[in-house]
Amino acid sequence: FARQMNAGGGGFGGASVVQHEQHEHQYDNANPFSLVNNTNNKNNNTKSSVSVSRSLREWKREKERDVMKSNEILRDPIDAREIFSHIKDINDPEHPYSLEQLAVVSEENVKVEDELSRVTVFFTPTVEHCSMATLIGLSIRVKLMRVLPKRFKVDVKVSKGSHASEAQVNKQLQDKERVAAALENGNLLEKVELTLSGKTAM
Repeated sequence: FARQMNAGGGGFGGASVVQHEQHEHQYDNANPFSLVNNTNNKNNNTKSSVSVSRSLREWKREKERDVMKSNEILRDPIDAREIFSHIKDINDPEHPYSLEQLAVVSEENVKVEDELSRVTVFFTPTVEHCSMATLIGLSIRVKLMRVLPKRFKVDVKVSKGSHASEAQVNKQLQDKERVAAALENGNLLEKVELTLSGKTAM
């Protein structure tokens, strides 16, 4: 009986080995790239997640751009007349008159580039050797810094040929650090506030 089993290759042991080998052979033949496919599926899922994340970021950027464009369309552009309306009533530091009354500022000497967010104001001191020129320029600058949107860059300059120390005064007014330091000076800031409130500073 044992000899018949061995000769026939039968029995539980022989049959199970053969079946196992056939099963492996069938599995390999049925899907020889199963391991590769599983790896590819994982990679595809990862790529899909990255793609979705990138699409969301791009969608958010487009929405932000749309909002910015809407704001640009909705807001009214700022012009020279509006700028002049803010500075014309600033008081002269020495005289009981406004800068408009003394012809120190005028609408014609205000330049606005709304698209570039830039404002330039040229002012003309009453005399060539005016000792208050820097204070006048500082008062104009502070006023505009307070009323204009933060996007604006403000330049305040002495009109060409109107002051003996034109270059020096303009340099002081364009120096951001010097302007900031001046506004931290309590005495000087008090004088600026007086001119802005329609009073003389002296």
